[in-house]
Amino acid sequence: MTRQEGIERIGRAHLYFVCDGRPNGASPGPLLEASMRGGAGLIQLREPAPRCAEELVVLAQPFRRAADLHDALFILNDQPELVAATGADGVHVGQDDLPVAEARALAGESAVVGLSTHSPAQIDAACAAEGDARPDQISVGPVWETPTKEGRPATGLELIRYAAANATIPWFAIGGIDMRNIDEIVAVGATRAVVVRAIRDAEDPETAARLLRGALEHPVAPDV
Repeated sequence: MTRQEGIERIGRAHLYFVCDGRPNGASPGPLLEASMRGGAGLIQLREPAPRCAEELVVLAQPFRRAADLHDALFILNDQPELVAATGADGVHVGQDDLPVAEARALAGESAVVGLSTHSPAQIDAACAAEGDARPDQISVGPVWETPTKEGRPATGLELIRYAAANATIPWFAIGGIDMRNIDEIVAVGATRAVVVRAIRDAEDPETAARLLRGALEHPVAPDV
């Protein structure tokens, strides 16, 4: 897959599922496949604790298989040098990780690169970047505090409203999003979202993914 094809897939996606390699102590395969049957277009392997390269390569295998079966993108979190070894389609980096251009150089010319943003200034900087320094997508948040990013303060809905009005690259709302509050981000302009617990911990992950994607695909006019 070329980078341009990856960018086009990002543009078509509404739901992005981030999952660890052993969700709730189990193999991730059934959960990943359920998420994509329900409508997730991107899946990301994000390990909460440090792992050696060999461990990540093994943990990545069910992610790659599931993505291939469902024509989805497989993204690796914060390890651009392992994109080729894990078979990932790209990498996601944070503000304190390698700059996008450096991550892209390590990940390879066909890889897509995502970037976390937590403020209007960071959104503006990402969108103003050019060439290899320009991310292919950004996440915006965390909208609400979440245990998956312990210690990071919530940005609130105002940052989502800002992204809806100003972002010029595909962006995904992130942070504590589930069916109880997804209508709130949709109401201020979000049409894409990243979720973790809303699918991982759901009794029926496929239905959860389908409901989340459905909410994102039928946005109301932004509340401006």
